[in-house]
Amino acid sequence: MTLSAQIKCLSTDALQVLFPDAALDSSQVTVNLTKPEFSGHYTVVLFPFVKALRMKPADLGKQLGDYLLAHSTLFSAFETVSGFLNLTIQDAYWPGFLLNNFNNTQYGEAPKQDYRVMLEYSSPNTNKPLHFGHLRNNFLGFAVSNILKAQGQQVVMANLVNDRGIHICKSMVAWQQYGQGATPESTGQKGDHLVGDYYVRFNDAYKAEVAALVAAGKDQALAEKEAPIMQAAQDLLRQWEAGNTEVRKLWEMMNGWVYQGFNKSYQRLGIHFDKYYYESDTYLLGKKIVESGLKNGVLFQKEDGSVWIDLTADGLDQKLLLRGDGTSVYMTQDIGTARLKYEDYKLNQSIYVIADEQNYHMQVLKLIMQKLNEPAAAGIYHLSYGMVELPTGRMKSREGTVVDADDMMDEMIRLAQEQTVAAGKTEGFSQTELDTLYETIGLGALKFYLLRVEPKKKMIFDPKESIDLHGYTATFIQYAHARICSILRRENLPLLPDRSHFQNFTHTQSLSKGEAALLILLEQYPAMMATAALEYNPSVLCNFAFTVAQSFNSFYDDHSITKAENEEKKLLRLMMIILTAQVLRHSMNLLGIRLPEKM
Repeated sequence: MTLSAQIKCLSTDALQVLFPDAALDSSQVTVNLTKPEFSGHYTVVLFPFVKALRMKPADLGKQLGDYLLAHSTLFSAFETVSGFLNLTIQDAYWPGFLLNNFNNTQYGEAPKQDYRVMLEYSSPNTNKPLHFGHLRNNFLGFAVSNILKAQGQQVVMANLVNDRGIHICKSMVAWQQYGQGATPESTGQKGDHLVGDYYVRFNDAYKAEVAALVAAGKDQALAEKEAPIMQAAQDLLRQWEAGNTEVRKLWEMMNGWVYQGFNKSYQRLGIHFDKYYYESDTYLLGKKIVESGLKNGVLFQKEDGSVWIDLTADGLDQKLLLRGDGTSVYMTQDIGTARLKYEDYKLNQSIYVIADEQNYHMQVLKLIMQKLNEPAAAGIYHLSYGMVELPTGRMKSREGTVVDADDMMDEMIRLAQEQTVAAGKTEGFSQTELDTLYETIGLGALKFYLLRVEPKKKMIFDPKESIDLHGYTATFIQYAHARICSILRRENLPLLPDRSHFQNFTHTQSLSKGEAALLILLEQYPAMMATAALEYNPSVLCNFAFTVAQSFNSFYDDHSITKAENEEKKLLRLMMIILTAQVLRHSMNLLGIRLPEKM
């Protein structure tokens, strides 16, 4: 149990003993860290009980503080400031805390539980490579999955691949018309980049054809519909759904190129999945569910044969689920996938990591599933996140102005190299070690910058700012970790020494303010983990790890370890920095960020 939880329990019990006749709501007992300008470590908020007890805050604080000091060995002093009771933790508490946790690789994690959750993230289209906009999605889905696992949940990391539909057929048509048999092998391109080029080529040709038709006197809307290359793409989609052998072969070949490219990018990003779903496998199930809903009267059919659901009574609108020609739409596929995921794993929760542009779509999906009485409906949760832009503005893949994820990774690694060389930090490294270091710094900076902002907020990504050694960055945290590793090397200690190194440890001396500050912070890690999981918010861990790194730097600037006042202090401080490094590694590992031992 964390100190905060212990103090809440002790305060609740104390209030019940002190005021047995008062109807106090124990859920209102709030415990926070004491503000640095006041004495003490933890603060109990008194305001919720002052009115009910008809007491002055100072009187209530004194009674509660006196009781806690008399009935618990946890506290050494208290102070009442306005409506707050500030409590000081006994110095004697911390040696035991350190001995129990300094080399515990599971510190901060929660016991296993029977709660099954799936996170669906990445969800790329097979008509283009992963682009910069995909990165926040991938990092967010991967990090939240890891955080929930660390909180004991049974997590399935899933990727729904959008491998069919009109957008896929656009790349296929362009390759047929302009490709001249080009392959990744013949061009030297990654397969996803090759196919993406033809998606852009389609849109260029489409715009030219529409412009020509409009110039010939056609209405704009009619020109967009009758452009030959668009009609060819729609014809390919119909042939695909009809099972045309040649069309399916072309589709499988081009998708195969893309998957090879995706896999290389995922491997480089450190992203992986437990389960893949493909829309080409789920859309038929979705159509069956829609047809059943039509028979049951939940859905309705228009004169052109299209199938809809009427959500106007719910404050929304009518939603298309099947086109008049029988082809499915995104919602059809999502209905089928939602049922399949639930049947595969009997999920308690199905979390969709999707940008906030799809808030309405996800609202409609959950509502449709409820109206169709699908068991999966109850667990659907949309983890919505804001879009990422570059300083130059928003990216549009159909216009070829998108920044590829691969190119962004290359740029971040280049910046890491540039910064390391400029700082003169390359001495003592082999070239292989330097290459690994540049990648660790560059990709760590990229991930941290995209995760450090609360998911729901939109953000602008600045590559140079993301890698600043002195800023709110992974680089700052990585350097703090490397400093600790350097200290441990000087002491001939591994990163996680066993207890035999500290078997004679006792600590009878008082703690300095800097020692206490770092210990109080480290003790908060399990609570921070729980908060990050509850809120599906990796930025909680980003902020915490950065604060720990700052606190360590301040501590180390004022406290010698190698030349500590005595052996007792040296052992205490060694355990402190070992736990600090462990917390930094554990939290950053959940975010997919590596911490080097040398920088």
